[in-house]
Amino acid sequence: MYFDLNVPIQCPSSSSSKKGKAKQGPITFSAAEINAIEARIELLVHLGYTVLAFTQTLHKKIDPKVNANILDVLIPQLRSRPGVLFLKRLNVILDSDSEKGFGLTSNNQSFLNSYDILGLVPTSLTTFNLACLTHSQPSPLTAHIITVPVTLPRVPFYMKHTPVRTALKNGAVFELTYVGALGGRNDEVLVDAGAAEDGTSAKKNWWAAARELARVTKGKGILVSSGACSDADIRAPRDVSNLISIVGLPQNLAHDTSTVVPKSLLIRAQTRKTYRAVLSEPKVVIPGAASLPSLPAQSLSTIAQDLSTPQNDVSTAASAPEASVARGKRPREDVEDGTAIQTSSVDEKRKKKRKKQRLQAPAA
Repeated sequence: MYFDLNVPIQCPSSSSSKKGKAKQGPITFSAAEINAIEARIELLVHLGYTVLAFTQTLHKKIDPKVNANILDVLIPQLRSRPGVLFLKRLNVILDSDSEKGFGLTSNNQSFLNSYDILGLVPTSLTTFNLACLTHSQPSPLTAHIITVPVTLPRVPFYMKHTPVRTALKNGAVFELTYVGALGGRNDEVLVDAGAAEDGTSAKKNWWAAARELARVTKGKGILVSSGACSDADIRAPRDVSNLISIVGLPQNLAHDTSTVVPKSLLIRAQTRKTYRAVLSEPKVVIPGAASLPSLPAQSLSTIAQDLSTPQNDVSTAASAPEASVARGKRPREDVEDGTAIQTSSVDEKRKKKRKKQRLQAPAA
């Protein structure tokens, strides 16, 4: 099972503004847009991907009054395929204007619950620390994916070990989109926001930043996705593993970036909709009377009642000295006022004293 958790979806041209934000009103995808998305899905399925996450990218702030969930409209229009799972992902680009607040609050929880995965794209040191230390903690608003802008000429922040380890401990992962290594076309919203670059220079930047990320994380918690807007930039899972192994990851960890890591990520992402990130609801299963063949006459209620009475404890404590005497052991004597009564040592001293007195009596 192979995963591609970053399949960018552009906002429909009929309901988008210049900044890529959805207007208030109905969202409709044209027939040409649906056919292009269907062709990309066919290519991904043909290459071996079985779990696809369609990504909607927002810039600066989440506002349900301005931003609409276009994936709720898109997925019902797609043709269902057996064995293929479609997910909905929201990416939020964080910059210097987003440091005071970008809408990841409880007021927008109903809007965020409509997405299966939440991801953040920090572009400054403050937003990177905020994503690693604060928004990776288990809560209904947890962001499990932190995308590093690796195609920029220089990574806008220094990745320290403390926030990276904290994010990994909380269950977050760091994403690398391999479209930058091929010099392909990134999402238009990322390019307009200054979180990604296209062209041949982006390839050199990608390799340098990817090696730095592999060094800081030590190869753990790295997620590799396509992030490609063109069919020509999509690669098979085996090719992606070989590509990532060049960065410095062992072959097994390079294989896990598109199999094991995204699978565990989806399990953690389900905790956003549970109470305090609890995955299961434990239940006490009491075996039936048929499972106790040695006690056919007693019921479970009788056994439980007998165990609950304190008489068993008294009888057990009373029978303990008798059992020890039967084994030839002297029972332990009680302790009074915190000191043990050593009767044997006192008797021996008295006997020695009387014997000494008897020996001295005839001489006198």
